[in-house]
Amino acid sequence: MVTAGGKSDMDFRELAIESLSTLALNKLRTGLAILGIIIGIGSVIALVSLGQASQKAVESQIQSLGSNLLTVMPGSAQSGGVRGAAGARTTLTFNDAKDIENSPAITAVKNVSPEYSGRAQVVAGRNNTNTSVMGVTPLYAQVRKIETAFGNFITERDVTAQTRVAVLGPAATADLFGEGINPVGQAVRINGQTLRVIGVTVSKGGSGFQNQDDVIYVPLTIAQKQLFGVNYLSTISLEAESEEVMVQAQNQVGYLLLQRHKLSDPQEADFSIFSQQDILETASQVTGTFTALLSGVAAISLLVGGIGIMNVMLVTVTERTREIGLRKALGAKKKVIITQFLSESVILTFTGGLFGIILGVLISFLFSVFMSFAFVVSLNSIFLAFVVSAAIGIIFGWYPARKAANLEPIEALRYE
Repeated sequence: MVTAGGKSDMDFRELAIESLSTLALNKLRTGLAILGIIIGIGSVIALVSLGQASQKAVESQIQSLGSNLLTVMPGSAQSGGVRGAAGARTTLTFNDAKDIENSPAITAVKNVSPEYSGRAQVVAGRNNTNTSVMGVTPLYAQVRKIETAFGNFITERDVTAQTRVAVLGPAATADLFGEGINPVGQAVRINGQTLRVIGVTVSKGGSGFQNQDDVIYVPLTIAQKQLFGVNYLSTISLEAESEEVMVQAQNQVGYLLLQRHKLSDPQEADFSIFSQQDILETASQVTGTFTALLSGVAAISLLVGGIGIMNVMLVTVTERTREIGLRKALGAKKKVIITQFLSESVILTFTGGLFGIILGVLISFLFSVFMSFAFVVSLNSIFLAFVVSAAIGIIFGWYPARKAANLEPIEALRYE
C-alpha cells in the first residue's frame, strides 16, 4: 500500500529492490563493507576446518598404533582400577615385562614389548641428526603395528647377542642419507657406537607428541648397555587380547606390578597404565582447545566486519537525511524507515556471508591438498556462519536504522 509520497507498507520484493538500488549507488563503499564480512566468515570456517582436520589426523595416527594398545610408564596417574601417586621415573625393569608376559594371572594380554627410549646425535658420513633412539625387542613391531619397507626388523637373536644393528624410520633415513635412498647395509654412529642399518620402516607420520618416522630402532640390550648405560625401561607396551578386555588387562597388569614392587596400596603405585582411548581423549582435548582458540581469533575479524557495516550505515543515514525527512513528512512511519535501513544492512552481511563461506571452503580444500590432511568442513560451522551473518546485520544495523527513524522531519529537511 502506497500513501501520498511515501511507502507506509512495502512488500519484500519492493524492499529488496530499493535496498539493492541504494547500495549500488556507492559500489566501492558497499564492496569494502562486504569484504570485512567475507574475511571474517571465511576465516572462521577455514580455521575451524583446520582444527578439525588436525584433530582427525592426530586421531588416525594414534589409532594406527592399534586399538587395543596399553602403555605402562613410570610415574603416577589413573589406570583402570589402579590410581598411582608420584614415583621415580626408573621403576620399570625388563623383569617386570617378563613377569607380565609369563604370569598365569595375566589372561587379557597377548603380547608384551619392553622398550627404552632416549635421544641421541646420530651420524652417517657427513650428515647428522638428533633423533629418538628406541631400544626394542622383535614384538615391538607387532604391538606397535610397524612394517618394514626395506630390509628386516630387529630379531630375537639381535637382542640376545647384542648385535649392533639399527632400523631407521623414513624421516631419519632422509636426514642421514637423503630422500629415496635405501640405506640397508650402511653404517651409522650413535653415542660413539657404530651400527649397521638392516631395515627402513614404512611411513606412519606423527602421533601427537612424537613423529613415528623420525626414530631409529636398535636392540633393547644395545640401547641399555652400550648406548645409554641404563638398567631400566622407559615404557612397556602391551597388546590386549581384544578391545573388550582393555580394562581387565589394565587391572591385571596394575595389580601384578603392585605386587612386584611390594606396594600394598594402589595409591602408592609408581607406574601408570594408559590405553589408546586415554591418549586419544587427551589429544582430542588439546586439538579441541586449539580449534576454539583459532575460532576466537577469527571471531574478532567478524566483530571488525560488523563495526564496518555499522559505520557504512551511519554514513548512509547522514547522506540521506533530507530523503528521510521528506519521506517522514509525506507519512512514512518509523517502522518503514527502520525496516528499510535494516534490510540494507542484512543484505550486506548475507552477501558477505555467502562469499565468505565459499572462500572458507576453498581455503580449507587447498589446505587439505597441500598439507595432505583430510578435507573437513563442518555443516555446523556453515550454519553458524549464516546465523552470525544475520545477527551482525541486525545488531550492527539496528542503531543506524533507529537513528534514521528518530529524525524529526523538519530538522531533517533543513539538513545541508
